[in-house]
Amino acid sequence: MGKRLVFAAAFVLLAAMASAQDVSYNFDQKADFTKFKTYKWVEKKDAEQPDPLTAKQITDAIDKQLATKGLTKTDGATADLLIAYQVAVTKEKEATTWNTGYAMGPGWGGRYYGAYGGGMSTTTTATIYIGAVNLDMYDAATKTLVWRGLASKQIDTGAKPDKRQKNLDKGMQKLLKNYPPVVKK
Repeated sequence: MGKRLVFAAAFVLLAAMASAQDVSYNFDQKADFTKFKTYKWVEKKDAEQPDPLTAKQITDAIDKQLATKGLTKTDGATADLLIAYQVAVTKEKEATTWNTGYAMGPGWGGRYYGAYGGGMSTTTTATIYIGAVNLDMYDAATKTLVWRGLASKQIDTGAKPDKRQKNLDKGMQKLLKNYPPVVKK
């Protein structure tokens, strides 16, 4: 898939994410999440990035959620966490088959008695786009990954801009629901 298509699809994907995303997360169970108070955005080397408008929408949605978690964004040289994200868009084929449940055909002895079970089947295929946002948090002091979250969803290519932003905000809220993680002792 060409870079233009990836970026265009990433915009549609990321802005159109809704509450039905699949989300997962993992974290370093030895990390002390109580010490993380500030964060700074960093870019992942060689990671696919969306266009600047979409990138701002993504970081704004994440910033809102991190603020609710008690984290403060900084642009200074020091921060407790370094945060980065990347996006991906994949294409899948979806096949839909339905059966009418009835068909016309011969009855006993070759006579037609009308409808009977079995029916006719029709199958259609469509290309669907699945988008994903991967969010990583690194301990700035040790440069080690301490938290990773992933949200993925089928892209709603027909969503209007205001709905896209609203759904992106909901998606990031769901992604960061389990941050900071509860560490069992």
